[in-house]
Amino acid sequence: MTSSITTDPAAPRRLFDWRVRFGALSLVWGFSFLFMKVGTDSFAPFQVTLGRLAFGTAVLAAAMAVRRERLPRGGRTWAHLAVAGFLLNALPFSLFAFSELTIPSSIAGICNATSPLWGMALSLVALSEDRPTRVRVAGLGIGFLGVLTVLGVWQGFNGLDPKGTALALGASFCYPVGWIYVRRTLAGSRHSHLSLSGAQLLLATAQLAVVTPLFTSMPEAFPVAPVLAVMALGALGTGLAFLVQYDLVAEVGPTTAQMVTYFTPVIATAAGVLLLGEKLSWSAPVGAAVVLAGAALTQAHPRAGRAPAAAASRLRANGREAPHRAAPEQDAPGLKGPDHGTTRPERARQAVPRQGAPHRRAPQRETRQPTPRP
Repeated sequence: MTSSITTDPAAPRRLFDWRVRFGALSLVWGFSFLFMKVGTDSFAPFQVTLGRLAFGTAVLAAAMAVRRERLPRGGRTWAHLAVAGFLLNALPFSLFAFSELTIPSSIAGICNATSPLWGMALSLVALSEDRPTRVRVAGLGIGFLGVLTVLGVWQGFNGLDPKGTALALGASFCYPVGWIYVRRTLAGSRHSHLSLSGAQLLLATAQLAVVTPLFTSMPEAFPVAPVLAVMALGALGTGLAFLVQYDLVAEVGPTTAQMVTYFTPVIATAAGVLLLGEKLSWSAPVGAAVVLAGAALTQAHPRAGRAPAAAASRLRANGREAPHRAAPEQDAPGLKGPDHGTTRPERARQAVPRQGAPHRRAPQRETRQPTPRP
């Protein structure tokens, strides 16, 4: 899910070009799987996740202090953020950390690329406004065919641990579930994206702080490399990455910014093979390419006006005139759309002020973007 943000022409000029920040974000998220692998060499998966969330929260807290933003208010908002923090942070981060105990970091990075496929499948069931098309359904099938290729199912999982692979796929499944939940509960909130995300990470950190002591013991040693890996995973791959991604969305739009998803598994695979010496069969990179192709197709949307134009052309070919259609009704500024629970007649009544009452324009609200993932 992406946010509906328009670029402010008066915004200050960024220190680095957006292409530089796009490349940096791709590298950080791609190396996140290597950081997890190094971290789990010395620490338990829950400890790696707790450290990651703690350092990520610290970065967002510092950003909030600099921008003088406050945490959101309202018990219902905090309850929704607690669920979002569990689905988008605590649970998937932990599952990825556990999965890398038995599978290569490169395979975990490839499994992460299946999130758009899960999101496509879930949106057809949970989001009534997200209509399937032949191209998107074909992309879903192609993507899952790529997953089977990565796993090498015809060769008995090609030496991969089925449990670890299932954990990584389960982690990628958590993200679209969390996105749908956020879209239904927190979209249109009056709080800023930074305030919501900071609170979300804070709650996820609290959840891991409760769980971790119950299943782990205090580490006997703190080797430098794993400690630095966990710090980088949290500060760079979770905290700073969120700030960079949001700036990219604001500057170049969500479509371009989300393309970073397709570079992440490539970088994760290269980092695992070149720096950790991981061995992969031919099916892993081939399957990854198929997964990315399928994921790209699931994000395809029909061009506006293409279907009506084609229908009119067919009518003219048959010697008939196309029927006149009235222009579609536009939503009044500041009113909720149909996917937020307000029907069109209700919005029409809300848009017309009562006689004798001064007309007040409702404040414009934007859809918030969830905390990003590796």
